[in-house]
Amino acid sequence: MTTATAIRTVTLPSAEPIPVLGQGTWGMAENPLRTSNEIAALRLGVDLGLTLVDTAEMYADGGAETLIGEALADRRDEIFLVDKVLPQNATRSGTKAACERSLRRLRTDRLDMYLLHWRGPVPLDETVAAFTDLMLSGMIRHWGVSNFDLDDLIQLTRAPGGAAVEADQVYYNLAHRGIEWDLLPKCQEVGLPIMAYSPFDHGRMVDQPVLRSVADEHDATPAQIALAWVLRHDGVVTIPKASTPEHVVSNRAAYDIQLTESDLAALDRAFPPPSGPRPLEVL
Repeated sequence: MTTATAIRTVTLPSAEPIPVLGQGTWGMAENPLRTSNEIAALRLGVDLGLTLVDTAEMYADGGAETLIGEALADRRDEIFLVDKVLPQNATRSGTKAACERSLRRLRTDRLDMYLLHWRGPVPLDETVAAFTDLMLSGMIRHWGVSNFDLDDLIQLTRAPGGAAVEADQVYYNLAHRGIEWDLLPKCQEVGLPIMAYSPFDHGRMVDQPVLRSVADEHDATPAQIALAWVLRHDGVVTIPKASTPEHVVSNRAAYDIQLTESDLAALDRAFPPPSGPRPLEVL
């Protein structure tokens, strides 16, 4: 089914290791006809070492959390569970209430990491204070942010307690490389992991000729090459969604693909790195 290669880890600022390849759930729990396949995929992913599982209260209006609870409640101690609070809920009391709702849906008593989904109207000081409260209560173990550019992160770390941030989850793939100009190198420098979402760019780049050519050289699919490319970066975790067991196996196999210098040069020509600063892209 897959090789015996262990999944590499990156280390959080608090020194806890997390796997570089996990499982996303954005788009899951939206069709009851897919539920059994989605549950099987999540469980198989854990079997294959993809033990970081990412979700959000926004996904399917809480349905993705409920799905994870159904799929993995009996395997809770095997996974590193990441969830996200919506910015409109990120007040001091609202964050706690949102976390309690998420925990009920997930059938667990704690989150391993809780992220602010994107920056909104609530002052960062207040959201950080809420995360600190939740850590002290044991409801969450770590906290981070999502869709924060470098300027946002700098402002965050200047807020009281903000330097305790442990990850930034952003949109990053071959076709969207803007973070390589400043955000990614700065996070690598200070040891703050990047969690890359949408590594396949929703399948939009799979017909690109160079990507297909590199895939043919490795007897792989274009999506596997796109995933292998993200995985080669230091300090980067990625969380592709896989709604079927077959897709999970494909994602896990991508981890074992070793891209050559020639592959990387060809991909750089087809998908050029940024030549200057760009606004942070989001989905």
